[in-house]
Amino acid sequence: MLQLNYSGFSLEAGTDEAGRGCLSGPVVAAAVILPEDFTHPFLNDSKQLSEKKREEVKPFIEAHALAYSVSFVWQQEVDEMNVLQASITGMHRAIAALKITPEFIIVDGNKFRDYKEIPHETIVKGDAKYLSIAAASVLAKTYRDIYMAKIHKEFPMYNWAKNKGYPTKEHRNAIRAFGATDYHRKTFRLLPEQIKLKI
Repeated sequence: MLQLNYSGFSLEAGTDEAGRGCLSGPVVAAAVILPEDFTHPFLNDSKQLSEKKREEVKPFIEAHALAYSVSFVWQQEVDEMNVLQASITGMHRAIAALKITPEFIIVDGNKFRDYKEIPHETIVKGDAKYLSIAAASVLAKTYRDIYMAKIHKEFPMYNWAKNKGYPTKEHRNAIRAFGATDYHRKTFRLLPEQIKLKI
């Protein structure tokens, strides 16, 4: 059973990101502040939910959250700052865009940078422990999936609608056959047998 609150502050924001391990596309982060009476029958870490369940719970979160926001850190930025910094930057951007300033921030994972003067706590596997982080993980994942389905239409040979930019065998075979696009992260090891892909 996921818990609603960690800190005791009523305006507690949960934040999480999606897409860190992908070869293409942005890192997407979300931040969510839930009301004190929030419940949902199956909200959980987005990785534990089917795509259908995530799509079902997304509008519920958006309708019932006190505040939520989603931010994109584009692949060129990921290359410039590295994926960990991109994740933290994305979470900062999402928190900054909330229409309510949180009193406390809970973060999925074990790495974060101070955001302004707001106290925070990092929680390993927080998306499977706290509802606001789970809600943020669902929003980050669903918004990223929508974006990857959109750019799939431009480059259908990589099948991003299905693999979402993750390093599947099919995705890597397409990179081998067609090369890398502007959507690919150039600092990532796109093909296992090559240290650096010539682009």
